[in-house]
Amino acid sequence: SQMLAGKLDIGVMGDYPLLVNIARFQETNSLRSVIVSMTGYNMHGSGNSIVVPAEAPIHKFEELRGKKVSVPFGSAAHGMLLKALVDRGLTPDFFTMINQSPPIGATSIQEKKIDAHADFCPWGELMEFKGFARKIFDGSQASVAYLHGPVIRKDFLGKHPEIVVAYLKAIIEANEWITKNPEEATTKQEQWTSIPKEVLYLYFGRGGFLTLDATIKPKWVEVLKYDATVLQKMGIIKQADVEGFIDDRFIRQAYRELGRDYTTDQRVMVAGTSPMEGKDAITGVPIKDPRTAGELWVKGEPIKPYASLATLMTALRDAEQTSRAVNAAYVFDQPTGLKLFAHRAFYVAGGSGKAAIASLVAFAWKEEAETFATRNGGKVLSLEEAKKLGVAK
Repeated sequence: SQMLAGKLDIGVMGDYPLLVNIARFQETNSLRSVIVSMTGYNMHGSGNSIVVPAEAPIHKFEELRGKKVSVPFGSAAHGMLLKALVDRGLTPDFFTMINQSPPIGATSIQEKKIDAHADFCPWGELMEFKGFARKIFDGSQASVAYLHGPVIRKDFLGKHPEIVVAYLKAIIEANEWITKNPEEATTKQEQWTSIPKEVLYLYFGRGGFLTLDATIKPKWVEVLKYDATVLQKMGIIKQADVEGFIDDRFIRQAYRELGRDYTTDQRVMVAGTSPMEGKDAITGVPIKDPRTAGELWVKGEPIKPYASLATLMTALRDAEQTSRAVNAAYVFDQPTGLKLFAHRAFYVAGGSGKAAIASLVAFAWKEEAETFATRNGGKVLSLEEAKKLGVAK
């Protein structure tokens, strides 16, 4: 609305709002907006999620039957919610869907006025971090990439191309800085955005959700076309000429002025901002498998990596026993590699019915943890139970 009114020339948003923006401009006689680059993506769709109150007896999408579920209509999370229904052969009346903005949805979850809330980042993770919500569905389960980027009024592009190129150069350089300095970056981002750094680190830290990349990949054009069909089916837009309103001339020029190869970067697709790597802070063993690794962020200390969940649990216990405040601990979902808050993960330890710390693995979803435990003779544990297993230094 602000861009249509001429009060804003540039907006940065997720994929579905990007499409709504260009569609609304196309509905006017003369005004147009243009997608000029991306800022980042998750190639599997993480970034959107569905949460329930932390103690709710709901652990999977199918248990939302007949429940009251809120979502910001027209958002990427709305599209994810509808695709999840379609993928399961369900109709929208499977649950009662209501329109709520992110802050209202978060308050409704906290006050237990609704059964579930679907939203885009950082809301799901923010509610988990604050302790009153728990994820039951991640956008990656919908299997459509999650994108975000800038859209610019076409008349502004014509009048000020040099400003657009300078802006895009700043995006490229900012992305590089965040990727190389995730701890410093998220600490500063907390000051700028009021989003806790611990939540931001889920996206921008080692092994985080988001890959920061300004290039417009052919794959992303196809994703946006698909997203447009979802919005049309929802009745939110009439049509959106996606290819006609993508202009990569400015991002290519920004790359040239920075002395970088756009075509090379355009071909690359990777999961996460930067790889989960390093040496175990306790044992010195190199991290070989990121999915069995973890990180601990103690207040006033640098974030430390651990090659196994066994040593992470030891570090957590040591921090508690020495009264050192823990900002956050992170683990990775065993099947997908999705980065998680340790306090919201489900753990499986042991085999043949024994709870052995050396075999500890983490899961995002209770059902998957239970299946793995049954298949391998292990035991499903909470974080508090996993910490009690212990391991010698």
